[in-house]
Amino acid sequence: MARPVRLLSVGALTLDTILRVETLPMHQGKFIASDGVQIASGMATSAACAAHRLGAEVSLWASAGDDAVADQLIAGIEAEGVDCTFVRRVRGARSALASILVDAHGERIIVPFYDRLAHADPEALPVADLMAFDAVLVDVRWPGAAALALKAARAMGRPAILDADTARLEVLEQLLPLATHIVASEPAARIVCGQALDPETACADLASRTDAFVAVTGGAAGSWWHDRSAGCVRHVAAPKIKAVDTLAAGDVFHGAFAVGLAEAMPVEQALRFASAAAALKCLRFGGRLGAPDRAETLAMVAATWPTSRQG
Repeated sequence: MARPVRLLSVGALTLDTILRVETLPMHQGKFIASDGVQIASGMATSAACAAHRLGAEVSLWASAGDDAVADQLIAGIEAEGVDCTFVRRVRGARSALASILVDAHGERIIVPFYDRLAHADPEALPVADLMAFDAVLVDVRWPGAAALALKAARAMGRPAILDADTARLEVLEQLLPLATHIVASEPAARIVCGQALDPETACADLASRTDAFVAVTGGAAGSWWHDRSAGCVRHVAAPKIKAVDTLAAGDVFHGAFAVGLAEAMPVEQALRFASAAAALKCLRFGGRLGAPDRAETLAMVAATWPTSRQG
């Protein structure tokens, strides 16, 4: 049996308070939640947990304060099986927090807080040699660390994957040239391209600005990726589901895509694998807690794309 692939996930680690409400508030007042959880999460962290459930060995490089919240965060992620050896503790800093409301249709409002002191640029990678990892995945929430990791992974011939989500234009412009693989949300693609483009056009525009692989995700509408060999944009449909909670679906998508690349899946196969994992997550309330295991994901791939061969 082949060894599990090893991933390094770089970026956000937050304490999320997730509350389920019937409708998202449109005015001030008090609103009673029907369910709620408090978990360690964040983009890179959720992706790391999802990748581990899909069979990868994962290390998290994130930054937190020296507070009790950080103790809770690290304990929660280690309990998921993710290695937290590289999580940085910054003296005098506060760990990141997020409050999230999820409505009956699975849509959400997210209000995060990041302490600038905790997310100051690191001086160096936490490990001397990234050759021990089969792929590196970064988000946009800790740009200094993301840049270091992407540069090192690319220099060593490893997939350097950027989860390009909503961020300041200067952050996206800093990180895009460093990645070998860019998977962008529609809002991020529009921030970079500067126009209200449809996802297919945004994918082509973004691909024209870089030599990296480029995909743009559109939630239930699926994802679009630029096929450089054919000179066109291709579409991967998302499985048809009734969403309960879309929180962390993008993070699960990125974690699964990173696993697929690390396992040398053809890119369209990796995108199907990621789409199946993200769809399954949306069937369950609780953010990243709904991330599926490998058997569930492969079953969803087989059901959605019957001719697909995936191991």
